[in-house]
Amino acid sequence: MKRLPNDTEVRGKIDEAAGTVKENVGRATRNPDLEAKGAGQRASGNLEASVGKAKRKISEGLDSLGDKINK
Repeated sequence: MKRLPNDTEVRGKIDEAAGTVKENVGRATRNPDLEAKGAGQRASGNLEASVGKAKRKISEGLDSLGDKINK
C-alpha cells in the first residue's frame, strides 16, 4: 500500500523550494550571502525530504510484510 508523503518529507520539499528561490534571487541580485543561504537551505531541505522518503518507504515495507504475515 502506497502511503502519502509524511510531514518530514513535505517540510523538506518546502525548504528545498524556498532555498532554490532564495538562491536564484541572490544570484539575480548579485547578493552572494542570499545565494549561499539559499543553497544551504536547498541542500538541507533535500536531505530532510530524503529522510522523510526513507521513513515512508520503510513504513510501506513494514505494511507489506505485515500483510504477508497475516495471510
